[in-house]
Amino acid sequence: MADRGVDVSALPKEVRDQLAELDLELSEGDITQKGYEKKRTKLLAPYFIHMEPPPQNDVQPPAPSSSSNHAPPPSSSSRYRERRSRRTHRGGGTRDDRYRSDIHTEAVQAALAKHKEEKMALPMPTKRRSTYVQSPIQARTPPARRQSSPDSWINRSVQGSSTSSSASSTLSHGEAKPQPQSQEWMTALLTLSSITSPAAPSGNNAPPPDVTAGAPPSRGSRVDLPSNAVVRGMSRGQSRSSMMETADGVPVSSRVSTKIQQLLNTLKRPKRPPLSEFFTDDSEEIVEVPQPDPNTPKPEGRQIIPVKGEPLGVVSNWPPALQAALARWGATQGKSPALTALDITGRVLYTLTYGKLWSRSVKLAYTLLNKLGTKNEQILKPGDRVALVYPNSDPGMFWVSFYGCLLAEVIPVPIEVPLSRKDAGISQVGFLLGSCGVGLALTSEICLKGLPKTPTGEILQFKGWPRLKWVVTDSKYLTKPSKDWQPHIPTANTDPAYIEYKASKDSTVVGVAVSKVAMLTHCQALTQACNYCEGETLVNVLDFKKDMGLWHGVLTAVMNRIHTISVPYAVMKACPLSWVQRVHIHKARIALVKCRDLHWAMMAHRDQRDTSLASLRMLIVADGANPWSVSSCDAFLNVFQSHGLKPEVICPCATSPEAMTVAIRRPGVLGTPLPARAILSMGGLSHGVIRVNTEDKNSALTVQDVGHVMPGALMCIVKPDGPPQLCKTDEIGEIIINSRAGGTMYYNLPGVTKNTFEVIPVNANGVPIGEIPFVRSGLLGFVGPGSLIFVVGKIEGLLMVSGRRHNADDLVATALAVEPVKTVYRGRIAVFSVTVFYDERVVIVAEQRPDASEEDSFQWMSRVLQAIDSIHQVGLYCLALVPANTLPKTPLGGIHISDTKQFFLDGNLHPCNILMCPHTCVTNLPKPRQKQPVGVGPASVMVGNLVAGKRIAQAAGRDLGMIEDQDLVRKVIIISTFHQYLTEALHWRAQTDPDHVLYVLLNAKGVTVSTASCVQLHKRAEKIAAALTEKGSINTGENVVLLYPPGIDLIAAFYGCLYAGCVPVNVRPPHPQNLAATLPTVRMIIDVSKAACILTTQNLMRTLRSKEAAASVNIKTWPMIIDTDDLPRRRPPQIYKPPTAEMIAYLDFSVSTTGMLTGVKISHAAVSALCRSVKLQCELYSSRQIAICLDPYCGLGFVLWCLASVYSGHQSILIPPFELESCSSLWLSTLSQYRIRDTFCSYSVMELCIKGLGTQTDLLKARGVNLSCVRSCVVIAEERPRLALTHSFSKLFKDVGLSSRAVSTAFGSRVNLAICLQGTTGPDPCTVYVDMKSLRHDRLRLVERGAPQSLPLMESGKILPGVRVIIVNPETRGPLGDSHLGEIWVNSPHNASGYYTIYGEESLQADHFNTKLSFGDPQTLWARTGYLGFVKRTELLEASGDRHDALFVVGSLDETLELRGLRYHPTDIETSVSRAHRSIAESAVFTWTNLLVVVSELCGSEQDALDLVPLITNVVLEEHHLIVGVVVIVDPGVIPINSRGEKQRMHLRDSFLADQLDPIYVAYNM
Repeated sequence: MADRGVDVSALPKEVRDQLAELDLELSEGDITQKGYEKKRTKLLAPYFIHMEPPPQNDVQPPAPSSSSNHAPPPSSSSRYRERRSRRTHRGGGTRDDRYRSDIHTEAVQAALAKHKEEKMALPMPTKRRSTYVQSPIQARTPPARRQSSPDSWINRSVQGSSTSSSASSTLSHGEAKPQPQSQEWMTALLTLSSITSPAAPSGNNAPPPDVTAGAPPSRGSRVDLPSNAVVRGMSRGQSRSSMMETADGVPVSSRVSTKIQQLLNTLKRPKRPPLSEFFTDDSEEIVEVPQPDPNTPKPEGRQIIPVKGEPLGVVSNWPPALQAALARWGATQGKSPALTALDITGRVLYTLTYGKLWSRSVKLAYTLLNKLGTKNEQILKPGDRVALVYPNSDPGMFWVSFYGCLLAEVIPVPIEVPLSRKDAGISQVGFLLGSCGVGLALTSEICLKGLPKTPTGEILQFKGWPRLKWVVTDSKYLTKPSKDWQPHIPTANTDPAYIEYKASKDSTVVGVAVSKVAMLTHCQALTQACNYCEGETLVNVLDFKKDMGLWHGVLTAVMNRIHTISVPYAVMKACPLSWVQRVHIHKARIALVKCRDLHWAMMAHRDQRDTSLASLRMLIVADGANPWSVSSCDAFLNVFQSHGLKPEVICPCATSPEAMTVAIRRPGVLGTPLPARAILSMGGLSHGVIRVNTEDKNSALTVQDVGHVMPGALMCIVKPDGPPQLCKTDEIGEIIINSRAGGTMYYNLPGVTKNTFEVIPVNANGVPIGEIPFVRSGLLGFVGPGSLIFVVGKIEGLLMVSGRRHNADDLVATALAVEPVKTVYRGRIAVFSVTVFYDERVVIVAEQRPDASEEDSFQWMSRVLQAIDSIHQVGLYCLALVPANTLPKTPLGGIHISDTKQFFLDGNLHPCNILMCPHTCVTNLPKPRQKQPVGVGPASVMVGNLVAGKRIAQAAGRDLGMIEDQDLVRKVIIISTFHQYLTEALHWRAQTDPDHVLYVLLNAKGVTVSTASCVQLHKRAEKIAAALTEKGSINTGENVVLLYPPGIDLIAAFYGCLYAGCVPVNVRPPHPQNLAATLPTVRMIIDVSKAACILTTQNLMRTLRSKEAAASVNIKTWPMIIDTDDLPRRRPPQIYKPPTAEMIAYLDFSVSTTGMLTGVKISHAAVSALCRSVKLQCELYSSRQIAICLDPYCGLGFVLWCLASVYSGHQSILIPPFELESCSSLWLSTLSQYRIRDTFCSYSVMELCIKGLGTQTDLLKARGVNLSCVRSCVVIAEERPRLALTHSFSKLFKDVGLSSRAVSTAFGSRVNLAICLQGTTGPDPCTVYVDMKSLRHDRLRLVERGAPQSLPLMESGKILPGVRVIIVNPETRGPLGDSHLGEIWVNSPHNASGYYTIYGEESLQADHFNTKLSFGDPQTLWARTGYLGFVKRTELLEASGDRHDALFVVGSLDETLELRGLRYHPTDIETSVSRAHRSIAESAVFTWTNLLVVVSELCGSEQDALDLVPLITNVVLEEHHLIVGVVVIVDPGVIPINSRGEKQRMHLRDSFLADQLDPIYVAYNM
């Protein structure tokens, strides 16, 4: 509240009465809360300001010389100049008054004062020291001083310490004030959830869980990390956090980062209207724009009448063409000076007379037409275009070339001198030269020597440029024409005379063609308007190649025999007062300047006491149309009035390349009153209407007129967008001009020419008002009293945000009124908009001073956000600070806006500080979705297999009993009938085929390290069984942990346990280099499984008992450890045979991606059925060989590694995946060497091959690797198929013979380890495209390939024999129809028997393992996989002749993020993020209290880190309609990945919240 600190009782009575009336209005609902606060603040403002101590740090007091000076931010290419001269010519802390307006500065201070009251705590980004590009030794303010400073509006009350990695750059520099415990924090959370997710489902908004600490593993170690010790023991609908809340739902102990608390506090009160006021997203349609506000000011005046300039007078001695004027002066006034050029110190370099100018121009014209080619071949013909490439310091050569071209009747195209291949906009200049058909460039000898060259000395071929022939135009290279040769000077006609380049808003450079008659008429109109007289002296500080510098200083000057003194940019940098001195020395009558020249002269004027400007009759301000120029003009007059400058000589003007001079203020008569100023409301301007500002001084814009329309011209104001409809008198619009003195077309671009040069205005009914065409000027303005023209901005500086117009220059002025001295360079700031999510978003980029501290920068950025929000009522999307001197420059030192924008969008800006505020400015998000009831329910009519007119979504593999291969019948019957246990199968194989090798283990070199035949494996298993019963005294049915690296020892230990009647529990061994992270998981599984004993190798036994292990876990409480390396040859008394096949064979423990440790019980019957199913699907028999490159610790990977060979008798070649890290070609070489037909791998193996062999396919080919033998390469996973990865793999290794049909995927889950597996027969896996928007709504809509927002999904392999799946609504538990999205339920003899929990929770097992449908087929027992997917009947045929039913997996229900009532799959967001920038290696997303957190690994240099923040925010907003809350940039390998190649997002989340990631950068998007 604004009245905090104001004693209401001390206020005058009338104010107290008004306050009481306001309170009454609010209580009766006559006024909104926002309106109430606004009016109340306004009433109290005068008293509030008087009582507050004045801010000491905001802005330094203005210099005495500058009474009311604003300053012009960039709009034209030469707006800003280099900072060097400014630094030289101002004392240490002097303000750059050019951009300054006292009124505006006060407005900004007042706006920030309001925010001071709110005490918003903005979370400062966390940055690793090395990332800070400029790392000065930062002077820290002592805490006591800081707390008393009025700038402490950034709340520094930080709870506890901030991130460990960034103690030097967080907000907690001062004394940390203790924060009240969780009350305030909870309020923030609750408020935030109501903002970001009003419709979040009740089941998912449980408070966050307690965070467990644990260092992240290195990527190489591929570890499974549960985020906390939770054994699977919850229903599918619960969030796991619900286990940790008290009765009232308050988290017991959530140690969340202080920064996130601060971020949530910033989001407590949305500054924009709440989301309910905006549209609802119709999921089938693209979002619509919000409805317009009924209170928007609308234009009320009458339709404007075109404004006519005075008639263009006809003067008898005006020449018929401009060349004729030069010929006349060359002949009659040969010694009269035409041009004086200055050297870099400001001294006269040379003076070119009219005689010399004429003779040299004739020489050049003759040379161009007659001496360039051979005698028979003329290279240049009249009408050809030539480029003029001259530096700014050489006006003489340019004049000669320009007039030489006019005399030769070739068309000059002046361009800037290219300095390097990387010049800003260099390729766009190439487009200009190409579109104009330029093949020849004229330049001077010195300039030619300075052009960039190749090593052979040729001129560099610039990007996008046509091949050019370079011609040097110095006098010594020109040929004197023969006496009978005279240049042809026709009367001015409509042929092009010259082409002026123009850079448009989207960075394209086009050529505006000016006809000979337009050039002459323009000179005549300027002569009349400016009252030029023959023989006057003119000082020109502008670029003489284009615009005002060319029109006045080169063309009109020659027509009137004016003496031009050209002051180049380089001179201005070295001596800013040089132009004033030239006016004084030469008694010049006219000066052509920009605001920056006025400003520089003011800075240096103290050095010159005796200069006089009394001779000036016109001081033409070329950028006087910029509203912020008014203060520069006032300040200059204020300083130089005492030097003879008269107020009436200042003449601002409005120009554009297309319309040329639009209006100019005529030189005034001494004593007449100066024109009035307009003080306009910025709010009105943003809606395109003129409202005089009487109320809120803070958002006022003062504009000066630019005089009257040019002689002979007709002017209208039309709406800037849509058809050219005439504006009303109180409406802002684009100025359009009809005149003979304007551009005629964009050369060679007829399409865009029509829209700009042939505009016919229409009235309100759309009827054209006449037939004469007008030219669009690109200037926005209105006609004031007395037909004076006022300009308020340019079309190219216009930012259209949410239907309102904002001028880039106005935003720059506001930013620069915020305490700029310490942080940024004033002249180096760019404002532009980018299109993100159906609207324009405002971005500000500025160059930061090298000595600015991190905290100063952040404070300045935060204040700029608030000032712009208050004054312009627009939210900034992004504010970035880049190191000094890194923004792309225009030739004259300004910022190249379009290149800066492109750098921003491409991620090449390399900011050193960035602040994103998407929450503030993105107001057009769709409403949060309310959950709708699902269509199919018990009321639906069921007819056979149809639900509500659709076939039930179910599919089945073939019958497990069917065996087609007759030769196999006998063996299989023997195995399956008499040996229903694997132990019996192994025993039988050892007797019947003892020497048949079942397993071959390879090392990194591809060499066989060990093998196991049937009898060897049997004997090793016996030894281990004997050790267990004798050494370990293990009882039947007890659990034994197997801790082995991938190999044959593991297999032997597994069968040893079965022989002894124990239950093996296979556990991944801890990583010796990362015990702290990996050993606790091992310990947890041992504890949870209540293991009686550990079987392991000697090495691992030493590791378990080492000092390093003792640092992580209590090593004294390990169960008995048996080392199986050197066991005595003993046999167990008997091989255990379970009394029933339903008994547990082994426990399968796995850590899910959500950090859940889950153990499932696999019975002997399930093992046999699974092995049989895999055998049938893959056609495995004893003469076959398969290669396995998988981790053998859980799921189908363990089954293939340990069980399948013993059951089916095939030989398995085992390749431990970690060996690929030292030899990435090992797996593929093995496939080629052994001619393997079937192989199994994981996604992480595929990624290793792609990364390690991506550039080595030719080398593989040379080494004879040939993969044409591979008919099936199956990826084993428990997730949606990674289509992009499998496609990349197939494409990459196609060159070494890999068939594109070979690669396929398998799918399993915790409740059933193998549901799908492609196998060797049946149709190829098919791909469909689904609409991502419908997926978020838990619906399925199939679309065509290439449709927007489409997601490709590949079938997860063929359903295994004996398996039935059905798609079920997880809430109603009713079956769904074909192609409907639901949970996949499975029925199969190899389903797991249940979760292994310490206390058998029957209800849980019944829910997940023995569930029945709510209707339809209530008898069958199903297991719930927890995965969303759908079944689609395809056109393909099975072997049986039936149509094939394909199962598509979409993702795990546990993993999905519920945001804004919609369901998101993390992998979809991560895919988008990974595409955002080339430097993103891997990314992971998770949520924390409704904030979306994105963690991205940076594989490029650290200077790219901050580039990623806006790109990630953009892509997630565009593609997923979500605002990213926190962006974390980390080193490669930080995101933990488990053995199956799946990201462990919950562990990452816990590490982030416990501040253990050591991030490169953390951005908190406000």
